[in-house]
Amino acid sequence: MINKIAPSILAADYANFATELQRIDATGAEYVHIDIMDGQFVPNISFGADVVASMRKHSKLVFDCHLMVVNPERYVEAFAQAGADIMTIHVEATQHIHGALQKIKAAGMKAGVVINPGTPVAALAPVLSLADQILIMTVNPGFGGQAFIPEALDKVKTVAAWRQEGNYRYDIEVDGGLDNHTIKACLEAGANIFVTGSYLFKASDLTAQVQTLRDALDD
Repeated sequence: MINKIAPSILAADYANFATELQRIDATGAEYVHIDIMDGQFVPNISFGADVVASMRKHSKLVFDCHLMVVNPERYVEAFAQAGADIMTIHVEATQHIHGALQKIKAAGMKAGVVINPGTPVAALAPVLSLADQILIMTVNPGFGGQAFIPEALDKVKTVAAWRQEGNYRYDIEVDGGLDNHTIKACLEAGANIFVTGSYLFKASDLTAQVQTLRDALDD
């Protein structure tokens, strides 16, 4: 699987999304990770489909939209129309994860499914055939800047083994606490999409900071 870097715009300057998208584009990153939070599934509130539509005008990068919201199936059409390329939803957020993933794919987006650190990896097993992307949270969702949870690596290894055994083609994404040290462990466990926010945007030179991740992956 091809390795991809996905800067999380949640850690960027909210007042200058157009400029921040240009900065991300200049790094050569493949994805922009966009966290959508409703204040219910997680305590924080971020933004919705209208903001994603505004961002879309300023970037041709892959929009990797991670919905941390209750009953995400309600918003499938809105995010498809806003220009989302991937819509990733939590198994914990809906009673109808199978149908919700079907709805995402029917709307023309890639379907991602995600579990929190406290959710058993077995919760993913019934929907592997529908998943274009599996996201393993390596922190608890809702806040940036948290420390990496190493126990999540066992889940990455499990879904990587399932992919090989079942001849699935889903990408494996990790999100939370990633830097130029933890990213290597995630790669070795089987991940190939790496979401990072605070580590990247704390640096003045975003391109150079992204390069430290690529160097770690190539080491």
